[in-house]
Amino acid sequence: MQITNFSRPIIALILLAFGQTSWAATVLVAVASNFSKPMAEIVTEFTKATGHTAKLSFGSSGKFVSQLENGAPFEVLLSADQKGPQKLQHAGLAVQGSQFTYALGKLVLWSATPGYIDNQGKILITGGFKHLALADPKLAPYGTAALEVLNGMGLQEKLQPLLVQGENIAQTYQFINTGNAELGFVALSQVIENGKISSGSGWVIPNDHYTPIRQDAVLLTQGAKNPAASALLDYLKSAPALTIIEKYGYELPKP
Repeated sequence: MQITNFSRPIIALILLAFGQTSWAATVLVAVASNFSKPMAEIVTEFTKATGHTAKLSFGSSGKFVSQLENGAPFEVLLSADQKGPQKLQHAGLAVQGSQFTYALGKLVLWSATPGYIDNQGKILITGGFKHLALADPKLAPYGTAALEVLNGMGLQEKLQPLLVQGENIAQTYQFINTGNAELGFVALSQVIENGKISSGSGWVIPNDHYTPIRQDAVLLTQGAKNPAASALLDYLKSAPALTIIEKYGYELPKP
């Protein structure tokens, strides 16, 4: 059968589509709660660019590490810290040399009430609130950073009776958003839109108030042979992904 010039490009498109379907894979990803919004956007663009898909689970970094140590089937971990990925590598549960920093987190003192928090967080000193929320420091790096801020201001002992802990940063946000806590420490990515805090009021805490929140990704051994897993980690370093990460208030690691 003779193939006309018109039909050749059509056949090429069909073959391309068939090829993409045949090699496309799905990766199971454990994602720190603070990174839920940007990661949802990144995965949409990742699928458009590669044909691969990703199933995302969100939670605390510490809990994910514990789950992985007990056989959880994740193939990629996007942690909110560096310790978790390092621990998994030492245990043989992550691929050696695959760990890298994908974002630097930003901490914010936030209230769902407009005008409640000024741009220097003076309410922590003046008081008048009954509950101050933060993520569990044993499980969530943002909780650890929050305690560093309180310690640095000499306020932890004074405010300790008022602290309420969320299992992760998502639950902490819910405590504040529903009014169960008047204010608390959350990730800037949870409350930012178009470069500014989108609702309520908040104090973006200066970087020198806490140890940098270096959020690391790592390829888990269960995903070592999955092309979608390595492709996703590569895509996290791409210009489109970095643009999305910055949009949500994160800083990018220096090369």
